[in-house]
Amino acid sequence: MKSMEFEAVIGLEIHIQLLTKSKAFSKDSTEYGALPNTQVSPISLGHPGTLPKHNNEAISMAMKMGLALDCDITRINRYSRKNYFYADLPKGYQITQFDTPLCTNGIVPIRLKSGEEKEIRLTRIHMEEDTGKSMHDQDLTDTLVDYNRAGTPLIEVVTEPDIKTGEEAYAFVSEIRRLVRYLEICDGNMEEGSLRCDANISVMPKGSNVFGTKVEVKNMNSISNVRRAIDFEIQRQIKIIQDGGKVSGETRGFNGLNGSTFSMRKKEEVNDYRYFPEPDLPPTIITDKIINEVKSKMPDLPRHLFKRFTSEYGLSEYDANVLIDDKLSAKYFQELLNHTNNFKAASNWVSVTIRGYLNENALHLSSFPLKPIQIAEIIKLIDNGTINHSIASQKLFPAILESPSASPKEIVEKLNLGTNSDTSFIEEIANIVLSEFPEKVKEYKNGKKGLLGMFVGEVMKRSRGKADPKMANQIIQEKLNS
Repeated sequence: MKSMEFEAVIGLEIHIQLLTKSKAFSKDSTEYGALPNTQVSPISLGHPGTLPKHNNEAISMAMKMGLALDCDITRINRYSRKNYFYADLPKGYQITQFDTPLCTNGIVPIRLKSGEEKEIRLTRIHMEEDTGKSMHDQDLTDTLVDYNRAGTPLIEVVTEPDIKTGEEAYAFVSEIRRLVRYLEICDGNMEEGSLRCDANISVMPKGSNVFGTKVEVKNMNSISNVRRAIDFEIQRQIKIIQDGGKVSGETRGFNGLNGSTFSMRKKEEVNDYRYFPEPDLPPTIITDKIINEVKSKMPDLPRHLFKRFTSEYGLSEYDANVLIDDKLSAKYFQELLNHTNNFKAASNWVSVTIRGYLNENALHLSSFPLKPIQIAEIIKLIDNGTINHSIASQKLFPAILESPSASPKEIVEKLNLGTNSDTSFIEEIANIVLSEFPEKVKEYKNGKKGLLGMFVGEVMKRSRGKADPKMANQIIQEKLNS
């Protein structure tokens, strides 16, 4: 067994809190951060005589997710009661979809760091309500329960066991988080619990058709922790088998401090949730008209934008991935292209200059003061030689941020930032530079051509960036080769 090679079999279950203003079956608010037990009502607490009611917005959001992943949409949707007793479940049962999930099948395409592409099949996406939240650190002797979250609408995305590594799981969860943010159905914040991931992991000898004993891992509150937990658990199970032991079926938690998993409870038998049809909710009927209405409200999806940015605009895969990683960045870039055809420059301004400014100042693109047409004007000033990129990014960009109502051209004229293309001006500086570095000139003439950049850089520095860099390059080369 020690020499045997193993492979992992991994399936993920991702719970996604939907961004509705009210709960799945009541009008209680879903606002995050309210005082404990202030967003509850007799309906969400399951008091006798109360009746739940469908939240149509939640159903619409769930359908968006299914349509985005090419799922089949179930036309007649029934709900069931999943019965179990736990302190955070106020009704003693959870309303969920059991035998008629809203979405079935479907594919999630992922891309690994190596560039390899893989498709992860989906089993189902079903709707259900969330539970309350147990708090173990608020009281020295008792566990407290906050029912504010109870009844919040969820969708659960369940994969086939197609995932083989922690890296693939990382890519999958990253794609799901990006997608829910594009669709604006969830904020995707794992730290706040609005997106939660459980992993079912087993290992088996390579080439085997018999799955190993499955272990479920919970409490992974970030995408990187999903990868760490899976990688650790795979190695833990392999070591047990290689040492002659047997993997126990159990639920394990993840310790983010040391990157290990720990046992929470054994799975000695299959849970009997005694599912039966929810008697207080009528079936939800999905028609072609409803599906078309949902489709009409869906944005361009990341994979479609990636294809457009690379095939139509000629961007590299790296540049395209940076842009589509955030919906607002992709949108800003596309609006920028309404005013310029310099795709590469537009990409660099959004992904490098603008993003750098936002990160440095802890801002979000939604609060960025400059309109795409202003950035397009800066690009035009660079392209026609009025200013160079260095001046544009280091002087013009900060200046226009201070006066966002002004045009870039006005600021260039006001601050005298325009490029100096006067040949005599550049030649004078070039002569000074070459006279100060005679040894470097000799090295260049002896074949060290890489020094050209140093000479041009000196000219640009001494001209305070005002020299035309193309002309400076040409003049320096002519003088060095004469």
